[in-house]
Amino acid sequence: MRNKKISPYYIVGGILFSIIVIACILGLLGVGPDPEKTSASSKLLAPSASHLMGTDNMGRDLFARVLAASKYTLFISFAGVSVALVLGTVAGMLAGYFGGIWDRMIMLLGNSIMCFPGILLALVAVSVSGPSLFNVIWALGLVFAPTFARVYRTEVIKIKGRDYILHAKILGVNPIRIMAVHIFPNAFAQIIPAIVIGLANMTLSESAMSYLGLGVQPPKASYGKILSDAQSYITAAPWLVIFPSLMLVIYILGLYFISEGIRGDK
Repeated sequence: MRNKKISPYYIVGGILFSIIVIACILGLLGVGPDPEKTSASSKLLAPSASHLMGTDNMGRDLFARVLAASKYTLFISFAGVSVALVLGTVAGMLAGYFGGIWDRMIMLLGNSIMCFPGILLALVAVSVSGPSLFNVIWALGLVFAPTFARVYRTEVIKIKGRDYILHAKILGVNPIRIMAVHIFPNAFAQIIPAIVIGLANMTLSESAMSYLGLGVQPPKASYGKILSDAQSYITAAPWLVIFPSLMLVIYILGLYFISEGIRGDK
């Protein structure tokens, strides 16, 4: 029997995603200069051996800033998706398993949230609660939760009519146990592509919020904040836009390629 070939989507996606992971690890290890250290004599220096990606308008090393931004981007995207996944899973399980009034109420709430642009709701939530890493994660998690709830609800409805679920009900197994032990593991595999896409969408949303000043707060670095600070120097110092934009594109493309690989396996 011939071994199944690995999808090229996985290979390309894995390579691109690995670049961001390596950048995140280097950022956590503190490789390179201090990303928050300013220098009046080193403003807007072009890329060189001493500053691989140049410096910004405050003399901060852009390479160190990009590494620092990578760790915050990965943390926020994974933490935000985790919040959305937990909330969406619970809501989708309840709606799909019990149906009736539970289904109508949960789906009405989810549809109401999804009627508005997610980034707009997140901006409003963070504006009210105050810009902080914690508030950004919770705001994005709440906004993206209905997407996971809809996917999980659909899978739960499919699974709950199967024989082994009906047998468990006849035997008087607690509904919570049925959902946790029998339904959750089987439905989870179907939501993995949504998780990967959710990471990409979460990253774009966080970058947009940071660009507008309501995401990661200074002096911490984020791709969106770096691009916001660089908008006045696009022509004088294009490297300030090129490198963080390139890292953001690499991360998003890597996730989309991985998602396509997962879909192709089904």
